[in-house]
Amino acid sequence: MGINKKIFFQNWGIKSYKTAWKKQESLLNSIIKIKKLNRLQNRIINTPNYLIFLEHYPVYSIGKSGNQNNLLIDKSILSNKKIDYVKSNRGGDITFHGPGQLVVYPILDLDNFFTDIHKYLRTLEDVVIRTLLDFDIVGERSSGETGVWLDSETPYARKICAMGIRASRWVTMHGFALNINTDLDYFQNIIPCGIEGKSVTSMEKELGERISVDEVGLRIKYHFQKKFKAELII
Repeated sequence: MGINKKIFFQNWGIKSYKTAWKKQESLLNSIIKIKKLNRLQNRIINTPNYLIFLEHYPVYSIGKSGNQNNLLIDKSILSNKKIDYVKSNRGGDITFHGPGQLVVYPILDLDNFFTDIHKYLRTLEDVVIRTLLDFDIVGERSSGETGVWLDSETPYARKICAMGIRASRWVTMHGFALNINTDLDYFQNIIPCGIEGKSVTSMEKELGERISVDEVGLRIKYHFQKKFKAELII
């Protein structure tokens, strides 16, 4: 099979979680179909890769192994507040997505890069950490926990980027959500990522001013290309 380090970039604007999930599944399945045909027909056709940017309408999504008790309000209240609730097939527990948060879905054939899920997650964290540093925010990993944190080993630990993925036949979907100008009040209704005693923050809260989502996106694209040794096709 050929190696393809080119990644098609797409900006989906603002979408409901379910709509974006279906679109991701469609792209993932199209890549898997090529991989299957390559094997069956002993041929070499390069598989494509995609990097998706978007924002979601307000939604609580919970991962396949998540604990529903981490939603702290009754589901009947959610519809009144116009907040969706979705059981997802990604990893991780419950989190919130909404306007002002940049959601990044890499749909990559890891056969084009490296077939190591642990390394993949750490590489995504590196992309976010380097992006935050461009805005003078020091992001860190937290031992035993996926995502990006601030002051991770202190009583003031707070999460700025949640992460949850799925992979099938080494093709990835879902990804990470970086709080830029997110309304953090939404997180009061959940135990974010199922982790008690730690708070959630945003770039706006840390810097005391609203931040351009487009500007953050540019830095993510730059660091994504560097870390994955890839070329973005925009």
